[in-house]
Amino acid sequence: MEVFDANALLRRLSTRLKMRHLLLLLQIRQHKSLTRVAEQMASTQPAITNALSELEGMFGGPLFDRSARGMAPTELGKVVLERAGAMVHDLRHLVRDIETLASGHAAHLHIGITPFISGQILTSAIQRARPEGEQRLTVTIHEGTSDQLLAQLSDHALDLVIGRASSGVNLEKVKFEVLYRQQPRLIASRRLAAQLGRVRLDWRKMVELDWILGAPHTPMREQVADIFLGAGVVPPVPVVESYSAKLIGEMIAANERAISIVPADIAEELVRVAGVAIVPYSFDWTLSPIALFMRSDGLQRRADQLFAESLRAVCEETYSTLSS
Repeated sequence: MEVFDANALLRRLSTRLKMRHLLLLLQIRQHKSLTRVAEQMASTQPAITNALSELEGMFGGPLFDRSARGMAPTELGKVVLERAGAMVHDLRHLVRDIETLASGHAAHLHIGITPFISGQILTSAIQRARPEGEQRLTVTIHEGTSDQLLAQLSDHALDLVIGRASSGVNLEKVKFEVLYRQQPRLIASRRLAAQLGRVRLDWRKMVELDWILGAPHTPMREQVADIFLGAGVVPPVPVVESYSAKLIGEMIAANERAISIVPADIAEELVRVAGVAIVPYSFDWTLSPIALFMRSDGLQRRADQLFAESLRAVCEETYSTLSS
């Protein structure tokens, strides 16, 4: 049995591996065909085949299996591709950081956020995050589900993620710290909220209203469904499914029968900016906590640390209690 020589592999990669090799591997994963990769890279199939053969010799084994369904990564290929994606993202971020520095700012951050993150919290944290005596950081905000954003965080496409810490998210290769907890609030137009506030809520009648809810099979949607099931009725079919706080606020303000359940801080923002009202009703459940997610490899830039510190400070000032 051949003994694996890590030092020999490191020497080969250090002297022979180039960024174009990594881009080639990512193209093969995406297109699953050397012919299509050759077209995309303005090359020929023999040249692409030779380059892949060189790479497989460099890594000491096949990186892709060939079949009638196309090319799929081997176990070795999966390991190489995961690091290749991260290195390509890091290179792109390096270019963006240099561009940001040239424009007079300190650094650029890619931050992922899940639905219903307070815009006020995020804005305050961004404004406060600046190195002493330097220009503030610049930021690109990426929105998505927890699974999507945490996968991008692990792949180095994102620097930080602000989202919900729940049992359903994949915490492999990431670490997190809880920032604050949110209570659910029932919101409606001012007129409807006043009507509902004068009576004991009857969920068998509430099902007849125009509900605006998030996507199916999410923790909040399932908790809403449990309310109606507990009252012995089938959960409502929402007239609109959306996590856009702006859209929810506008639809409720324009529809006397529209109603939704959102986190308390989002509800308070919508009261101020959209003219909706909070129905005086207390739910007996809480939402999963909002947390800051970072890669567990410990490779944090100074800019990442500055934003994390700023975000913690803003959350501590804004919320009276923090979960440990």
